[in-house]
Amino acid sequence: MKYVIGIGGVTNGGKTTLTNKLIKTLPNCCVVHQDDFFKKPDQIEVGEDGFKQWDVITALDMEAMTDTVKGWVENPVKFARSHGVPLSSSSDVANPDEQTHILIVEGFLLYNDPQLLDVYDKCYYISIPYEECKRRRSTRQYTVPDPPGLFEGHVWPMYLKHRTEMEGSRLDIEYLDGLKCKEELYNQVYEDIQNNLLHRS
Repeated sequence: MKYVIGIGGVTNGGKTTLTNKLIKTLPNCCVVHQDDFFKKPDQIEVGEDGFKQWDVITALDMEAMTDTVKGWVENPVKFARSHGVPLSSSSDVANPDEQTHILIVEGFLLYNDPQLLDVYDKCYYISIPYEECKRRRSTRQYTVPDPPGLFEGHVWPMYLKHRTEMEGSRLDIEYLDGLKCKEELYNQVYEDIQNNLLHRS
């Protein structure tokens, strides 16, 4: 059985933290991070707001990301092996092809690309309020540091725009409160995934 989970949400909402905890506890679990598909800085356009457009879908090589996700869908066992993900042997099912395989796709614009909308079995979306998001963002060290005013002038407005777009899609998205403690958020999602897998098996 194959099961694809999307963990989307606002910048600095806790997506990667949650994903990393889940990878450690879910069996045969691979991950695709959307941040790995950013284009090079010189390929990022400057928008009307005067900022480099990092927080839009065109800043990402979505073709490559879609190919990666579809590569997993076609052959999760081969994908896991080529990415160094150990396959569980403790299962009652000896044949890795017959085991449950999970893919987590994690990123800030997961539900805005039509190519990927059909792959998700479960969609989560973490949100946090403006002030908390700004506070967390200011404490992060980025390879390309945020210029002054980027958060207010580009990051947050783009987040609101994409969220509205996403809410207009036909996806069934479960919203998560990013202000909850990491452990509580993890437990909530982990239990939900386990229940969903039980109902499908």
